[in-house]
Amino acid sequence: MVDGVVGAGGEPEASDSLRTFGAVVQALREHAGLSREEFGDLVGLSKHTVASVELGRRMPDPTFADRSEPVLGNTGALVRAAQHLARQPGLAAWFRRWAQLEATAITLYTYECRLIPGLLQTEAYARTLFTNQLPPMDDEQIEAQWAARAERQRLLRERPNTAFAFILEEHLLRRRTGGLEVTRKLIDHVMAIAALRNVEIQVMPTEQETHAGLDGPMRLLETPENKWFAYCEGQESGQFIADSKVVSMLQMRYARMRSQALTLKDSLSLLQRMRGEL
Repeated sequence: MVDGVVGAGGEPEASDSLRTFGAVVQALREHAGLSREEFGDLVGLSKHTVASVELGRRMPDPTFADRSEPVLGNTGALVRAAQHLARQPGLAAWFRRWAQLEATAITLYTYECRLIPGLLQTEAYARTLFTNQLPPMDDEQIEAQWAARAERQRLLRERPNTAFAFILEEHLLRRRTGGLEVTRKLIDHVMAIAALRNVEIQVMPTEQETHAGLDGPMRLLETPENKWFAYCEGQESGQFIADSKVVSMLQMRYARMRSQALTLKDSLSLLQRMRGEL
């Protein structure tokens, strides 16, 4: 699990709005005299997916309500209920609190050593990650993951007064995840994002004798009230950190890494050289 995305082995926890929406679907379906399988056939879903929606375990896709209304009597109830759904598809429960703060933060720092951060990924790169995840995800899950990631990426352009900073390990691009063409477009995309006035991207060179980030990736953010929080992520879980002493320690590490990484100008030069090598 990376960047708050739910893998094939788990679903985000249900919210009250999801359970309420599911109950409305079930009530209308039963009133129409349809089994889950019959209803699913009419709207293009499996009976298992219908069950997940009705039990509040799955976020319905954006067209679910519109497809279901004619089958369930055109009451308008589903379309109205869908407007109040509160869960973001593809985001794990432990990541949602961070995502909520991220949406209004005035400062966001990210260090990554495993893969390109979600905010900087191209669609082709992201889909490469999703299709190679284990256990495997089906097409519906992959679409939900990309939809959630694309929605988060809007932060970079819709919040021009937020300061974004990224430190990326050089090997993340040297690995050529997805192949040469995916990597070319990824580097082009990263350089384009780096040109934004509110974004700073530094590369940590592969040959680096001292490195303050050896304990792994981290994210830091500052709220409009000037409070700082941190988030660290592992294989199947994430840790939201509000303890000011721990956050301060991570801020010290991030500050040290900024001095150890290449400068903004040298980082751009390295990206251009790597692009030319492909």
